[in-house]
Amino acid sequence: MTTASLDLASMLCSRLCHDLLSPVGALNNGLELLADEKDPEMRQRCFELLEQSAKASADKLKFFRLAFGAAGGFGEMVPVEEAQDVVNALVGANERVEVQWALTAQSLPKPAIKTMLNLASIALDSLLRGGKLDIGAELLDNSSEIVVRATGNRIAFDDSVGEALQGNVPVDELTSRTAPAHMLYLLAEELGGGLQYKQDDGSLVLGAVLPRDTEGMIG
Repeated sequence: MTTASLDLASMLCSRLCHDLLSPVGALNNGLELLADEKDPEMRQRCFELLEQSAKASADKLKFFRLAFGAAGGFGEMVPVEEAQDVVNALVGANERVEVQWALTAQSLPKPAIKTMLNLASIALDSLLRGGKLDIGAELLDNSSEIVVRATGNRIAFDDSVGEALQGNVPVDELTSRTAPAHMLYLLAEELGGGLQYKQDDGSLVLGAVLPRDTEGMIG
């Protein structure tokens, strides 16, 4: 493994740890409160907090398994409902965001699933004040095509993420925020595909075209 690969892996781990810190911390807080609390009503509220935090942690881990990991347990094709479930779970924690799907295939290659999930995560992060998330994917004879569109009153898209999607951020300058985008760039490059993005005041559109030739496929 090269130094660049290690740097990317460490940044992806940092992203995972950052996103898990809040729900896992809430679990710890809930257990501490439960140990000291005697009032039945308050104990019930502690149990509810623990249940919510445990679900949030599990949802994020399921997402990262498909978005960053090797998606063990699946073949080269992954059912699209697996991706839908993890994204719907993440969006479900934010009542201000609505998600709609337009998927024409029952399953997609692992690289397409990985790309779709990461683009969805980037788009979701941009909806600071809520909005709508549209996710579409099509499996053609020679490629997978993916488009994710975020629309809302305010789109917060970091230019460095866009630069990472284009491969313009050196590995030693990656952060936990830009590492997933750089990973997608490497994945698309390895497959001979490409990524695109376009932003205006009320929307962010992210797209990918990934050839179906899986020789040398990452992840």
